[in-house]
Amino acid sequence: MKIKVGNLFRGDKIIWVVFLLLSIISLVEVYSSIGLYAYSFFATKTPTSLFLRHLLIVGVTYVAIILLSRVNYRYFSRFAMLGYWASLVLLVLMLALNRGRWFQIPIIGQFQPSEIAKVVLIIFVARVLTLKKDQVKELGTFLMLLVYIALVTALVLPENFSTAALIFLSCYLMLLFGGVRRSYWWRLFLGIALVGGLALFLMVKMPGGDSVEGSGFFHRGGIWAERIDNWLHPDPDKLSQENMAKMAIARGGVFGAGIGKTVHARLMTQSHNDFIYAIIIEEMGMVGGLAVFVLYGIFYFRCIRLAWRCKGRFGALTVAGLGTVIYLQALVNMSVAVGLLPVTGQTLPFISYGGTAYLFLGCALGVIQSVAADVDIQEKNETKPQSEDIEPIVNQQTT
Repeated sequence: MKIKVGNLFRGDKIIWVVFLLLSIISLVEVYSSIGLYAYSFFATKTPTSLFLRHLLIVGVTYVAIILLSRVNYRYFSRFAMLGYWASLVLLVLMLALNRGRWFQIPIIGQFQPSEIAKVVLIIFVARVLTLKKDQVKELGTFLMLLVYIALVTALVLPENFSTAALIFLSCYLMLLFGGVRRSYWWRLFLGIALVGGLALFLMVKMPGGDSVEGSGFFHRGGIWAERIDNWLHPDPDKLSQENMAKMAIARGGVFGAGIGKTVHARLMTQSHNDFIYAIIIEEMGMVGGLAVFVLYGIFYFRCIRLAWRCKGRFGALTVAGLGTVIYLQALVNMSVAVGLLPVTGQTLPFISYGGTAYLFLGCALGVIQSVAADVDIQEKNETKPQSEDIEPIVNQQTT
């Protein structure tokens, strides 16, 4: 039996094209930039073996997106609650065992719980906003959602400030999309600004906070403070990742040095990951860098358009939330590469060297395509959508 390609790649075709182009760019640039990382951190692996691992991750991600796109997206609501509490357990274990950002799993390698939490929390918040749609403007509902979000971000924060900020900001915007009172939203904004400013002050002023190691809950505070200081007061003579990224961008010019002709990737340990956007510009020029920027813009536009087309509240909020977190992460990575933000450690979605982040952002894309496929079917058949988006799947269930 023949399987049509159109039936295999369900969902928004333009989003599929964007992902295809980003994954091609990923394979080209990772192969071009992986060398120093392989020789610096591995005694038994070669650039080719690491590239083949990345190729495998990309392939598995394609399979995951295809499979998830074939699932009725309403079922994701059922598993969101289980996934939320499982994520909390993993994050607590990671902190309790002092594992940093990753668990090391045999054969699989590094496993990053915060990447799972990033996706699961957004789906969970969309679920709660749907089930509590009649109480969404009440203060009690707002505070309940805030507690759910704060639990995850607080557990991610000690080891990964930028990921915690991305998670919180994406969910924060979802609250606005979900219909919470704007007065609550603005008060929370002011509260975050005050608490954030106080936290940054304490990171540096508390005992050990002015050292790279830091201490206590903010034990990475010294690293964060150092990164901000390096960004505000750059040393042009220092052979840092940031300066080499700027030199790579300058060398790329308008049209680039050519694919595979990078020089600075041979000197940067994170050229395949955090600073891969700088290598893209070095090899493909500002034209290539702008093309990548536009691709992410197209992706986000399609997500927002899909959210407006979706008649179900859960589907619309899920697509808006997942699309926002992917787009914001891309903007942060590109901004770091060009010097607009201090170093954060965020990968470039669907381009940086593959791992937990690549795979689970791919799963997020699969959920988005599941919603898109459902919207296409309803519009094509002109069927009347269910009055309650996640009924009867979560009928009479509580959060």
